[in-house]
Amino acid sequence: MITSLKNQQAKNIVLLNTKAKIRKEQGLFVAEGWKMFLEAPADYLYKVFATEAFFKEHKSKILEKVTDVEIVKDEIFVRMSDTRTPQGILCLVRQKEYRLEDLLNERNTNLMLVENLQDPGNLGTIIRTGEGAGITGVIMSRQTVDIYNPKTIRATMGSVYRVPFLYTDDLMGMIQNLKKRGITVYASHLSGTLEYDEMNYRKAGAFLIGNEGNGLSTEAAQSADFYIRIPMSGHVESLNAAVAAAILMYEVKRQRRN
Repeated sequence: MITSLKNQQAKNIVLLNTKAKIRKEQGLFVAEGWKMFLEAPADYLYKVFATEAFFKEHKSKILEKVTDVEIVKDEIFVRMSDTRTPQGILCLVRQKEYRLEDLLNERNTNLMLVENLQDPGNLGTIIRTGEGAGITGVIMSRQTVDIYNPKTIRATMGSVYRVPFLYTDDLMGMIQNLKKRGITVYASHLSGTLEYDEMNYRKAGAFLIGNEGNGLSTEAAQSADFYIRIPMSGHVESLNAAVAAAILMYEVKRQRRN
């Protein structure tokens, strides 16, 4: 049983929760909560930690999936957790690496291209919504928030286990690569002359989503094949990045369903 924050495992979890560099070095991330444990691929689970009470209550289900669980004293578990009211279980999960080919589908490629997004909740919401809308993957600029940030992981509600993603050091080069593969790139932009639901998205496509405060860089916007816009009423100039992404993703789903 872990009874002190001086325990090396406890200290390491705190570091994994707070330092992207440590997560990258170890190839691990922290996933908290019952749902995140249940949905984690068994072969990617590295270690599971639980409070004594939580383990007793869910012992049979936990042991169906793993054979080794580290019990943690309640007050130490709270300190190890990134949430204010932890459920009583967290796990270390191996990071998964994808290739570009894992994100492409010959018939229905549908990508989100994320440039310099900084809010972990926004990124997690895009991934969760993307799974619901049937996207084939998410490509992020290197300056985008770490997908393994605990807040991002929570916001995905398990979708991080199933939606392929990758980071690129050269987003513009990646966009050109996609275009050579026949993938049309769209930018939601204030200069757009076509409303988002006037385009035909039935063929392979990708949407550019920019930074919360600054939107897309000029270079990224200029790389798009089409500018589209989401019409606004009142005095609203733009939408939250995750909300805008959701509207676009579900328009693709609507068109491809019909």
